[in-house]
Amino acid sequence: MNPIEPSAEDQAALFAEQMRHALDLLRAEVDALRALHRHDMDMCAHRLGSLETAVRDHELRIRADTDGVTQFKMWAGLASGSSGLMALTALIRSFFGGH
Repeated sequence: MNPIEPSAEDQAALFAEQMRHALDLLRAEVDALRALHRHDMDMCAHRLGSLETAVRDHELRIRADTDGVTQFKMWAGLASGSSGLMALTALIRSFFGGH
């Protein structure tokens, strides 16, 4: 046997060590990918929650604005109707010679 050339047992041990090292690298990469995936999922959940909150707030604002417009139209209609009624009353009074 040549002292420079490693024995079969040494080569097997070296190969086993290389495989363990490759396995450790793969495990580290999988762990890093899991951490990245978990972070991405957390960010997606946060963004979705923010969007849902914004949509709820937007819907509430639209409903409040719609209610305000409806009330304004009602009061404007009542004011317009009452001024028309007052004008009609004044016309009738002037037609019949009222003071």
